Amino acid sequence: MNCKSVSVTILGLAAVCLLAAAGCNTTYGPRFGIFAYPIPVSPYLQDMEEDRFWEHERYNRVPVLEPLVPGGPTTALDEPSDDEVMRALERARPTEGGLPLLHEVQRNNVQIRKELIADYVDPVRVYPLIGPAQLHHCRWKCTVYFSEVTRVGWPIPYTTKNEDAQEVIYIDHDHLHMVGNVDAGPGSPGASGPATVPVSTPASASATPPSGVRSASVPAPASGGSGIWPFRSSSAGRM
Repeated sequence: MNCKSVSVTILGLAAVCLLAAAGCNTTYGPRFGIFAYPIPVSPYLQDMEEDRFWEHERYNRVPVLEPLVPGGPTTALDEPSDDEVMRALERARPTEGGLPLLHEVQRNNVQIRKELIADYVDPVRVYPLIGPAQLHHCRWKCTVYFSEVTRVGWPIPYTTKNEDAQEVIYIDHDHLHMVGNVDAGPGSPGASGPATVPVSTPASASATPPSGVRSASVPAPASGGSGIWPFRSSSAGRM
């Protein structure tokens, strides 16, 4: 090795040391190695997670509604939304995830027809964590009419268009109805307060009840009261 090669090597090492000691390359705090660099994530995975949350929040849970009232409506009133139908169609006949300029599928001129084909209520049964309830079955038949365009770019470029494409999607909107005198919580219809029944003021506190009937002490209303007590079912006064 001649003197010129040694000098070039020394100058190169000095330059590397100067660059390493420069302030622009100085890092503080912990070092994560390869994990310090950003990892690219496909937008397809991000969209899939958002769709999964959207469907779980709106369509994948069974609601528990109020009890069925005699003489009230017992038919299914909430038909599937267009968004729910199109998401079910995407699972049955997917078009997402195509390769641009290689293979793409599109839907145009979409029309949806919804028809209720099943609507009945099961007898009362006890469900875990819910209690006595009735299962209301609601099945909808959704027919989707659309035109489907398929574009292929390799190895032989061509485009096909199906003007009369259609799919039939069945969607169940089953839900539960509570049974009995259930406290639905504040803010629910009929939760303004306990039911009341008029009770006349007793003539004397020493009145003797009929034979075979338990006596229960009932407080008299305050002065100026209306003589009405909250009604609560109990064993007092039962034959």
